[in-house]
Amino acid sequence: MRFATAVSALDIVSEVLDPEMPMVTLDDLGIIREVTQHDDAVTVTITPTYSGCPAMATIRDDITAALARNGFDDVEIRTSLQPAWSTDWITDAGRRKLVEAGYSPPGPAPRRTSGPIPLTLTIRPRAVICPQCRSENTQLVSEFGATLCKAHYRCTACGEPFDHVKEI
Repeated sequence: MRFATAVSALDIVSEVLDPEMPMVTLDDLGIIREVTQHDDAVTVTITPTYSGCPAMATIRDDITAALARNGFDDVEIRTSLQPAWSTDWITDAGRRKLVEAGYSPPGPAPRRTSGPIPLTLTIRPRAVICPQCRSENTQLVSEFGATLCKAHYRCTACGEPFDHVKEI
């Protein structure tokens, strides 16, 4: 099928929503690495938010479907693991959208040096701010929220529960 509109493949892919947090786009999350377009053929390179992310199959399907709706039938989705995705790649707009939807956005990702990564049995303390009342008085309820990339917290000031997007 011939591409019928003036919209580029990059514009289409940039608007695809994340299946687990549909208030942000894949572009907001920073997982789109590259979109190349040659006539009607499109190659999209993405990086998973973490190894084993169960949403990757849905993300691939959603990208392919969005492109197909706009006349791109020849689509290849590639996965790039290097460099590994980091929450530092979430855009300022993405962080704002997370807060507006009631999520606590991640702080700076942990810095790693080359070499072995130390294994610890405790979580690193986080400075988490309530997205509802902006209080710093928050309490970890569970290290795992609705998805593995989120932790569940409760604000001790306003009492509201909320998810915090973990720093990766």
